[in-house]
Amino acid sequence: MIRQFLILMFLAVFSCLNCFSQIITSDNRLRQIINQYGQVEVTLPYTDKKSIEILTTNVSILSVKDKVVNVSLSPLTMGWFIQQKYDYQIVEKAAPKGVISALNLNKAMDWDIYPTYTQYDSIMQSFKTLYPSLCRLDTIGKSINGKLIFALKISKYPTTDGGNPSVFYTSTMHGDETGGYILMLHLADYLLKNYLVSDRVKNLIDNLDIWINPLANPDGTYNNGNTINSPTRYNANGYDLNRNFPDPFTPNTVKQKETIDMIKFLRKHKFVLSANFHSGTEVVNYPWDRWFSRFHADDSWFNAISRSYADTAHVYAGPEYMNFLNNGVTRGADWYIVYGGRQDFETWELNGREVTIELDDQYVTPAPQLPLLWQNNWHSLLGYLENALYGIHGLIRNVNSHAPLSAEVFISGHDIDSSQVYSDTLSGSFVRFLSPGSWNLTFSAAGYRDTTINAIVYSGQKTELIVDMSPITSGIEPINSTAHLLIYPNPASDVINIVFPDKIEGRMNLRIINQAGILISDSKIQVVQGVPVILDTKYLSAGAYTIVFTSSTTGISFHGRIVIIK
Repeated sequence: MIRQFLILMFLAVFSCLNCFSQIITSDNRLRQIINQYGQVEVTLPYTDKKSIEILTTNVSILSVKDKVVNVSLSPLTMGWFIQQKYDYQIVEKAAPKGVISALNLNKAMDWDIYPTYTQYDSIMQSFKTLYPSLCRLDTIGKSINGKLIFALKISKYPTTDGGNPSVFYTSTMHGDETGGYILMLHLADYLLKNYLVSDRVKNLIDNLDIWINPLANPDGTYNNGNTINSPTRYNANGYDLNRNFPDPFTPNTVKQKETIDMIKFLRKHKFVLSANFHSGTEVVNYPWDRWFSRFHADDSWFNAISRSYADTAHVYAGPEYMNFLNNGVTRGADWYIVYGGRQDFETWELNGREVTIELDDQYVTPAPQLPLLWQNNWHSLLGYLENALYGIHGLIRNVNSHAPLSAEVFISGHDIDSSQVYSDTLSGSFVRFLSPGSWNLTFSAAGYRDTTINAIVYSGQKTELIVDMSPITSGIEPINSTAHLLIYPNPASDVINIVFPDKIEGRMNLRIINQAGILISDSKIQVVQGVPVILDTKYLSAGAYTIVFTSSTTGISFHGRIVIIK
């Protein structure tokens, strides 16, 4: 009996030591993989939402599916994870192979292979060279390792910002999610080549300012130099850029250079609609990511445009593509909670509208499958952009001078959590996306009486609105009254003379805005006291325009209205 007891005790101790050895081995293997590749994927059993919230605050969750949580660890998050003593399994993958790169630029632009980074640079430069009247190449900034982060503007007005509503497509902020990178390059090429061929493409380019950022994290994608070899999710400092944006209630002070530059870019352009492309599963994810129990005021509208993207993909790719969760659509927090995500930042702080589109179950889309990825998505990509042509498109102006106004557009009883929008400071134009129905919009601007107007929104249509707001009279004539400008002849065809009040001179910014609120011209002039400013109007089409002069030294503005006849 004693002998049997000792044998059982020995087996129990040996089993515990063996388990401990396995834990140590797993942790060491974790460190080994991260040291070699910069990241590792592990799985944990799903327990409850509280556990998920703890995880998402400290590491990057990749997915929650079938009661399994997939997590990515970097050198920055590995230590915390090991300390928690989770019951985890390492997702052992074959040693990453370098992605075969295109032999030359022409081959890269067949969109069935990945370019080198220098080829990518050349591709973006070639768009600008081949289509100077339709596009402009800009940079959002540089990565930590000095790689350029490009943004291509495609528009009928490529050199003038603010002419049309701005929309934004951006991809691969996770460097190892590469399908969207080529998809965006292919889309830019398609739009530019088909402007004079496709009425659908022409309508998009004529009426929108389309910005495309194919590669938001070049250091992650090209982490070993000029070719794609073992790409990582993280930036060069080991940060997940899609957990690095300002969160409304959770301080996040360690902003990476790529994040800081992107925030400046987003704040500058004020995109009315955007999408952020990823891989790892196939689903359209819309706000909010950070709140499970709170819904965006326009949740039904978000669901509808997401549903449209997925359903269009089903038509062209078949029902087996993009069918995760609710047949390809989810509200972010219903899947799992994310803090510091870009789509919530864009939607909350900047009053924009952004979704996250997961394109492929594979993180690195194999090169031979890139043409299929395009076929599965290009109809949806165009359809998503077309959403920016619908809803309410308005112009807010002074009832007397018709000068553009910056105002808040708010729907009482509907708008919450920064869902209101604002008109453009220069043009007075605004865009408000809403589900079909009757809506009472209230417009508020400093120095003006609130104005409420009813508007009807129809599915797949634009509702145009001109809002004339009355100033609050105080008995004091404002200095920026149109009465101070003498404009003649008016109407005119070729030339208009403008005389400023006495003692007004110096450098001025001149903006010309058409009736639709589109900025037509933005230039600098010199005003000399008593000498008329001669305005060449031969290039303007027939119609009414608002002219705005702003002093470069005092900031005082003078507004006027001109009529052009031909």
